[in-house]
Amino acid sequence: MPRAGGFDRGSTPRGPNPRGATPPGATRSALARLGSWALDYLYAGLRQLAIVAEGWNPPRSWSAGRRDLPELVLLPGIYEHWSFLRPIGDALNEAGYRVRVVHGLGSNRRGIASTAGRLGRVLARTPAPPEGRIVVAHSKGGLVAKHVLVAGEADATAGLLGLVAVCTPFGGSSMAGLVLDPSVRALLPTDETIVMLGRATSANARIVSVFGDFDPHIPDGSVLDGATNIRVPVAGHFRILGARETHLAVLDGVRTLHAAPRDEPTA
Repeated sequence: MPRAGGFDRGSTPRGPNPRGATPPGATRSALARLGSWALDYLYAGLRQLAIVAEGWNPPRSWSAGRRDLPELVLLPGIYEHWSFLRPIGDALNEAGYRVRVVHGLGSNRRGIASTAGRLGRVLARTPAPPEGRIVVAHSKGGLVAKHVLVAGEADATAGLLGLVAVCTPFGGSSMAGLVLDPSVRALLPTDETIVMLGRATSANARIVSVFGDFDPHIPDGSVLDGATNIRVPVAGHFRILGARETHLAVLDGVRTLHAAPRDEPTA
């Protein structure tokens, strides 16, 4: 039965895959996988061009929203500008949330720890509203946000309720080895930062991982042990960002984190 807001839990199964189970998309034919790759890059190319028509600055409407809801901070992935997440940002704002973007990241090619430091400074400059804030990230952006949750300074993590990550390679991606760019190869499963974040499981309960049926960039999937895992019936690493099912899943993740019990401040 659909829940409030029209979200059907049956369309987004929760929980990690059983160990040893077939990874998402593994049963797809080679032709279907090739088609997913093509459609994914077509979507990515169109989103890169969309900034020309949509502008460099986020919509003014994003700064308005209900004060009884947390503030949402968008964090894109590697080679992405904030506008890559505009479809999600629009959906969140239409649902009543205030949406912020992080400027100064360029195409997000710096190291995870370095970018996490920048994100932390942005969060520290503006105190979180009474209802807190949540990071909504794509791909590498989810790793950056988890780094803040794990190792961020107190003034950066104050009021930070958690992270909703879409298609984030929490265990790294073996596909990164096919690219010569060091900023991409840093996403290999053996990378020191990836290993460190994988071992930092204490933050996983504050993370919602959203992923699709098949992700050509993350063949091992985005399931994160101890997190809330939501699978949507959409294929792709990029075009999943434009799917209504993804927007509903992200909204559900935000509501889950907002409703979770908060730690009581110590005297």
